[in-house]
Amino acid sequence: MERRRDKGLIAVVIIMSIVTLASLALVVFIGFMWYQSSNKQVELTAQEEVDVVQEPVVEVMNVLTEEERTQVTEEARISFKEEMKSFLTVENPSTVRMIRSFFPENLVFYDDKTYVFAPVNDSLKKHNLKHANLVENDKGEMEYIEEGVVTSHKGIDVSKYQGKIDWKAVKEDGVEYAFIRLGLRGYESGKVVLDEYYKQNMRGANEAGVKAGVYFFTQAITEEEAIEEAEFVIENLADYDVPYPVVMDVEMITSGDGRANHLSMEERTKICIAFCETIKNAGYTPMIYGNVKCFVRMLDMTQLEAYEKWYAFYDDYLYFPYDVSVWQYSESGSVKGIKGDVDMNISFKTW
Repeated sequence: MERRRDKGLIAVVIIMSIVTLASLALVVFIGFMWYQSSNKQVELTAQEEVDVVQEPVVEVMNVLTEEERTQVTEEARISFKEEMKSFLTVENPSTVRMIRSFFPENLVFYDDKTYVFAPVNDSLKKHNLKHANLVENDKGEMEYIEEGVVTSHKGIDVSKYQGKIDWKAVKEDGVEYAFIRLGLRGYESGKVVLDEYYKQNMRGANEAGVKAGVYFFTQAITEEEAIEEAEFVIENLADYDVPYPVVMDVEMITSGDGRANHLSMEERTKICIAFCETIKNAGYTPMIYGNVKCFVRMLDMTQLEAYEKWYAFYDDYLYFPYDVSVWQYSESGSVKGIKGDVDMNISFKTW
């Protein structure tokens, strides 16, 4: 009897570790549905993952007595409730942030009326940033601090929507670089056009000593169109100093039926490669801009490892495991010399 009790206690310890990481996944879904108080649908892939992690838990549970199983279940319930409390007692709790904490093996985001649980691809290069080093300063700006020293670099991105900019004031506010919209392809017309404020912004940035990069909003639907866009960009870089990357913005049109909205992942990936290779061959640094959906659902990242990444995610934590050079963390920042909101970025390197 004593040996059986010892065996049972050892099993309880083992099962508690497994339950915390795996069995709770099912409980999290139940608790989440209560917490969210809605009828949002979760993708089948997420449920399949729960089924997979449940199997070893069921096997271990079967060797326990009914009393031991009851104890394990109660401990798991209490542990889950404590986890829930930690989220519900913070200011402005985030449903998706709570879910993410329970699924570190996935990239979790909301898209097309459902939560997506995308497996983290272990073959892709990961960043080595420490989340504890990402801090918000007294101006509400994100910084990366190592051993008391700020090692990140403050930047913005602008277009015609910022209007006339006082670039000298921007520089005095500590902005080191700016990504300036060079142009775009119309999402309905397909016409390639220059941003109305591009030339003015490039001259202003160059004269003020703000290092310039540029971005182009693509709506290319073929590799030939991507090369056309890249050549248009290169042509309009000739008169300016552009040490920072030349960026292809691959976001999907959400306000209408964009001509590139229906591309397959493979098609869009080839278009990105065509643009980036043309830019690289002209002597500039190519970069791809996108959010988690772009980098998970729209592009095959395994084919794009050679290019710099600019990641858009608006929060006070960097939710992305893969290597990125620039993080756009806010679309409602404030900088001297610019009236109204401006996108804020930090980079983890310079060019």
